[in-house]
Amino acid sequence: MAPFLAYEDKGTDTAGRVPLVLVHGHPFDRTMWAPQLEAFAPTRRVVAPDLRGYGASPVTPGTTPLSRFAEDVEDLLDDLGVDAFVLAGLSMGGQIAMECWARLGDRIRGLVLADTFAEPETPAGRTARNALADRLLTEGMRGYADEVLLKMVAPHAPAPVKAHVHRMMTSAPPEGAAAALRGRAERPDYRPLLRRVTAPALVVVGADDGFTPVRDAETLHALLPDSILRVIDGCGHLPNLERPAEFDAALAEFLARVDGDGPRMDGDGPGGRHGG
Repeated sequence: MAPFLAYEDKGTDTAGRVPLVLVHGHPFDRTMWAPQLEAFAPTRRVVAPDLRGYGASPVTPGTTPLSRFAEDVEDLLDDLGVDAFVLAGLSMGGQIAMECWARLGDRIRGLVLADTFAEPETPAGRTARNALADRLLTEGMRGYADEVLLKMVAPHAPAPVKAHVHRMMTSAPPEGAAAALRGRAERPDYRPLLRRVTAPALVVVGADDGFTPVRDAETLHALLPDSILRVIDGCGHLPNLERPAEFDAALAEFLARVDGDGPRMDGDGPGGRHGG
């Protein structure tokens, strides 16, 4: 049976190189990871799905819990025969990666959390997410995309990056985006889970991120037993697109450690600064 999710599966399984799985955020799609697919597929297998309700994947209206997204990722990796892997998620994708740890921790060799946070939704936040879901169903995606573009990326981001991000947002199916917002409004507290993560972790954040500021990344870094923090200067919520060279350098260093080719990542190092 064909996998439920649309996806990219590039590169090949190479001895000593752990596959990399990339989970996009809201309201984006797998093209968010285009620079990383280009950078890493020549040397390892890289899988990047469109989440349920986004991109070319099927839309299921209503409410999509983060646990459902994680189950979809698990089913896809089982279908593709991907056993052990490094899992990277950005924003909502980072919270899905946390859900995946709860389901698949014995298969995850390294965890990358980018521009995300672990706290449960507040009552005010729950109301706001549900109100936004209602708005998207009524108005569509364009007005929302126009409003938040320069919070998704820094105002000085390259014009092609702004255009790509805006295109992803306006192309997202409103029913899928709304279902994800309603599910995310009910998310649990991931902080106890992060304290139990046994794999090495990389926490990345844009220095000018207005959605998940550096202090959120510092919290994740403090919770994870074995983690490194990289703050990428000159970018907002999407450092992998705004500053791909710096983001990829941090990720490459982390992957080398997971593969057993690199030193332990302690303190300051290439790709950013420790602690903000």
